[in-house]
Formats: sequence, structure tokens, C-alpha cells
Amino acid sequence: MSAPVAAPRPVDEKLAREFGLNAEEYGRVLAIMGRTPSLTELGIFSVMWSEHCSYKSSRVWLKELPTKADWVVHGPGENAGVVDIGDGLTAIFKMESHNHPSFIEPYQGAATGVGGILRDVFTMGARPIANLNALRFGRPENPRTKRVVDGVVRGIGGYGNCVGVPTVGGEVNFHAAYDGNPLVNAMTVGIAPRDRIFLSAAAGIGNPVVYVGSKTGRDGIHGATMASAEFDANSEEKRPTVQVGDPFTEKLLIEACLELMATDAIVAIQDMGAAGLTSSSVEMAGKGGVGIVLDLDAVPQRETAMTAYEMMLSESQERMLIVLRPGAEDLSRAIFDKWDLDFAVIGHITDTGRIVVRHKGVLEADIPLQPLSDEAPLYRRPIEWPTPPAPLDDAAITSDVPVEQALLRLIASPDLCSRAWIWNQYDAAVGGQTVKRPGAADAAIVKIDGSRRALALTTDCTPRYCQADPRMGGMQAVAEAWRNITATGARPLAITDNMNFGNPEKPEIMGQFAAAIQGMAAACNALDFPVVSGNVSLYNETEGRGILPTPAIGGLGVIEEASQARGIAIAPHLDLVLIGATEGWLGQSLWLREIAGREQGAPPPVNLVAERRHGDFVRHQIAAGGVHACHDVSDGGLLVALAEMALAGNTGFALNDAPDGVSDIGFWFGEDQARYVLAAADATDLLAAARRAGVAARLLGRTGGNELTWAGGVSISLKELREAHERFFAAWMS
Repeated sequence: MSAPVAAPRPVDEKLAREFGLNAEEYGRVLAIMGRTPSLTELGIFSVMWSEHCSYKSSRVWLKELPTKADWVVHGPGENAGVVDIGDGLTAIFKMESHNHPSFIEPYQGAATGVGGILRDVFTMGARPIANLNALRFGRPENPRTKRVVDGVVRGIGGYGNCVGVPTVGGEVNFHAAYDGNPLVNAMTVGIAPRDRIFLSAAAGIGNPVVYVGSKTGRDGIHGATMASAEFDANSEEKRPTVQVGDPFTEKLLIEACLELMATDAIVAIQDMGAAGLTSSSVEMAGKGGVGIVLDLDAVPQRETAMTAYEMMLSESQERMLIVLRPGAEDLSRAIFDKWDLDFAVIGHITDTGRIVVRHKGVLEADIPLQPLSDEAPLYRRPIEWPTPPAPLDDAAITSDVPVEQALLRLIASPDLCSRAWIWNQYDAAVGGQTVKRPGAADAAIVKIDGSRRALALTTDCTPRYCQADPRMGGMQAVAEAWRNITATGARPLAITDNMNFGNPEKPEIMGQFAAAIQGMAAACNALDFPVVSGNVSLYNETEGRGILPTPAIGGLGVIEEASQARGIAIAPHLDLVLIGATEGWLGQSLWLREIAGREQGAPPPVNLVAERRHGDFVRHQIAAGGVHACHDVSDGGLLVALAEMALAGNTGFALNDAPDGVSDIGFWFGEDQARYVLAAADATDLLAAARRAGVAARLLGRTGGNELTWAGGVSISLKELREAHERFFAAWMS
């Protein structure tokens, strides 16, 4: 077999390093090939062996996560996770990152992140019904932060709104650790019949391989490699590695693919995401145990004189690769022509177990697929296990800031203020299936078309907990997602994750990652909440400074009757009941940071037995019909949760005194876990049921009026509270 034509510049170890391969990895490439690779071949190895595509630092730890349950149809390994939601339907969902591109070019980075995750879902046969996101930004006072926030939010809204999929939920945090490396994690959920799920493993020797969607350009080349490296002072020069999205084309692609999926034409289908044509062809053929031949002359191109290297590594958006059944070309072409999309037969399946790429009569690549996959680097990086800080002596914490003033400062802070400026740029109602919009409930509620049932959707993580104690922080992130779904009355089913961490070559970072995985696994097992899909984003560092460890969790649950889903808004004449015990845990709390100016101590411990017991109790009470509103207690503690309920319902309340044995600060602002606030017409039956179930419960007070009142006459008007809550974004972004 003749070797491909030599590259315009010499392929050697120096070039391999520029492409992200170290000396040992390049040596492995030489051993597999038995010769010096061509430029295109080196490009293929570099992207497929990048951290972004191969998970070479994380795979050994990801195996510890539980991925199976009776309701799990497909776990990790496919484009997205699939769970059975009853009535012959499945929910298909996943979360992915677009962190590095969103810092370099915020609008397009965020927009194409949304487009990419949409394709991961509809490539499996699902119609997308909801988008969510989890966003982390630097300090508001950092001059770069406003530009990044503005671009990211516009990008998410611009893409999701135009493609016609509602953005129904998410979270936004600010911290100095994200100054040089924001996080943009996008999640999509879709619905598909259980008997019409499409997978990516290629099959059928001689079957045609077709390219559909947009034309290929030079945007995004080596995007996967860029996403597998730290940033430095010159990172903004990497704009050519950021893709450019077109949501209107994506909408056409969704409709065309779903129309083709209604036929029997498709054998396998894969979106061209990270590494574009390379990853889609290599993964499809590799999963199917077959070979693939590609003729790049047939690839639709929007730029002239593109090389094989550029076409194979381009990450141009809105493109799919499909293996068709023999004779299905004309039917398929007619569908894509109708939707005004490119359609081209660019290759076929072989029995060689190799990927062969030709361009203009030249053999550009000829690589055995099995070693490309099986001999990909897999590292068990050195680990420095984190040492959690000692708990603070909460009893010794004092403050001269009155409780009411602390509440106003907290509710006005960037991490707790109103997100209306963000939500108002997202169309949360397009499609007509959104039951609970952003801010109305602890999880978004999206009705399943043609059914009385609905999905509950949330994204959650508390990075400051993870920084202090990654194992406890990972556990808490899963538990909070489970709690937020439970608070609506829905039954939690499964999670997707987005593991955002720094440089894995640093032992302390791998210690954070491994400990977070262990905490997540413990919570998933205890709560019957398996991981069915996910993404790992490493090297989130700029000039050696890493982000807070951020294992973002996307949770999904199902509720039998959409109209019974509970929100957080209270109404007059209701009793307020706290479920769960309060010790007044202030370590790593927002009160400690925002009022006392300290980020110290151990985060609140997570008792998984209590989480399960309390959550099951709350869900049962909601199903019984006695709960009018429910809100979990998380960031900011109990008084913040109550204030959020008051703002949502435009109703005040009068509260009883804090109990003996807990300081006022600890009771009102401590962030003890496994707690919910329930609003009921009469707390008598609820408190009695809690006693029978062995669940700690306490009557807090009663709703009504236009003020938030404490025993002793201290009060805040709803007007004052709302003005504080809505102040930050309006002033900052004006």
C-alpha cells in the first residue's frame, strides 16, 4: 500500500506537539502507522486523541459512576442518554460545554454550543422540546465580564429562539476564578418513541455514506484541540477555531432528519460535532466494527481550494453524516432538497476496518480504526487528594449587620438577584409546552405533547462547595438536582453531567476531579439517580489559574399530571412549614461570603439517607394535594428561600422566632441540606404526617400582607425587597 503524498510542511514531532500530541503519543502514532503520517492523518490522530474527544485523563474515573436502572434505555456512549418515561416514549438528553469558544467569541461560542447539543439529541430521533444552561462568569467588576455575559446570553437566546426550542431553565454564578475562563454548559432534552431511537454504529458493507446539512468551511479547524489546552495572554487570537452557527439552517436540518427518520432509510446517523467529519466517520465506523472510505471531492464546500486536512478537521456547524440502506439515496436526497439543504454521497462502508480518505485523486489518509480507538492514550494521572477544611465554629460567628439588612444585601447580590434580564432574552414558551417558566419553580416543567404528563428539568452545582471539599460538593450537586425535581412533585429519573475542571496534569486538579466523581457516585446510588450522558471539559485555566471545580448536573424527572406540578409562589392565608433539620451551617455559605467577606470552612454535609427520606416525603405530600407551593432551601439559606417564595407570589408573611439552640444568623442563613419549605392551607396534617414518617418539620409562620415580618416587629416591605432583587442586572447592563 503506497503512502499518502507528503504534507506541504514536514510532519514530525514538532508539528505533532503543535497539534496537541506529546512525544510519547506521537511515537505511538508512528508505531500504528509503520511510517510517518500525512498531515491529514496527523490531524485525525490529534483530534481523536485530544482530551476533548478521547477523555484520556478522565475515563478511568468516569467508570465509577452508576449508569444503569430499569428505566435507562441507553447510557453513556451514545450521542445522548435515553430514559423510558412511559406510554411508549423516551426522554433523550445531554449537557455539553462550549467554554473556550465562548470566552474567545462569546456570541458564536454560546450559540454553537446550543446548536451542537441540539444535534446530539435529534440525531437519535428525538424532537427537542427544551434547552437549559449552566453559566459561570468572572467578577462583575472585571471589564471583560460584561462583554462575555452579554455575548453569551445573546448567543443562547439568538440560537434557541430562532430554532424554535424554548430555553426553560438554568443557573448563573459569578466568581473571580472564572475571570479568564467562563463556563457555558448547554443542555437539550427531546422526546422520541422508544421503538424509533437511532444509533451511530455504522453497518452494511457497501452502504452509502451521505453528508447532509450546511456546506463545509474553514471555521472551527482544530476546535477540539483548542478546547483541550489552557488559555494564555494570546488566547483571543484563536477566533478562527470558533465555529459560526446558523439556527435557521439547524431548524431545517431538524425537520429534514426527523422526516427521513420516519422512513426505513437510515442505518446509522451521527452529527458532525467536535472534530467534524473526522470524529463522525471514525466513531461511526469504529462502533460498527467496519471500515469507511471517503471521497472529499464530493463534500459540499463554501470556500475554494480547501485541503483534505481542512475538510476533515473543519467544525462548520449544522452538518450530519448518515449511513443509508442500499437504494435509499433518491428518497433521502428528495427530502433534503425539499428543505433546501445540501445532500451528497461522499463514501461507503467497507469491511477493511480502516478509514480511507481520498481527495483529487490523492490518498490523503489510510488509518486502521481499531488501534486509533483501542490504543488511544489513557492516563491515570498522579493524584493529590484534597484535604477538606475543618468546620467553622458557627456559634462563634457574629455580625453587626441586622438580619433584614443581610437579607436585602444577599437578595441583591449577583448570585441571588433576579435573572429576568437573562430570561427575558430567551423564549421560554415557544412550542406551547412550557408549564413552569424560569423562576416559577425549582425545576422547569415542560408538558409532553399529547399527554397529561410532563418533564421536570434542572441544572445545578455549587462550585464554592466543590472548591472546599470536592467529594461533598459533587454529592451536593447531585442531591440538589434531585431535590429541585422533587420540589415540583416530579419523580427524579436520571442525570447528565458536565465536568468542568482545570489542568488534569496537576495532581491537585485530578484530586478534585476524582473526589467529585466519588461524591456524585455516592449520591446517584443512594437516590437511584443514574448518569446517562455527559461531557468532560478540562484545562479550564488561564495563565496557570484554574476555575473552581464545577461538576454541573442536569437532572430530569417525570410527573404524571402536569397541572399538579408545584411552583415556589405563595398565596395569602397559608402555613409555612420547614422540612428538615437546621443546625445553622455557615461554612462556605453565601452569607459568610457576602456579609462577612470570608470564603472559609467546610461546606454543609450531605446526609443522603435524610435527602432520600425527606424528598420522598415531600413528593408524597405534593401528590396527596395538600401542598400549595414548595421550594428547596439552598444558596442563601432559609430566609432567602422564603423571600424568593414571597417575590414569586407577591405575598408577604409573618415568621415565628428562630428556635433555641441555633443562632439567628445560622437559622436564617445557614445552608444545611435536605430541606424544603412547604406552603399548606393548614399545617396540622402536614406536621402530623412528618412526625409519623420520622421527618423533622417546623411551623415557620403564615403568609399574607405586603411585608416580610419577624417576631419583634422587624419587617421589610415587598416593594423594598423587589427593588433590591431587581437592581443588579438593570444597573450593570444598562
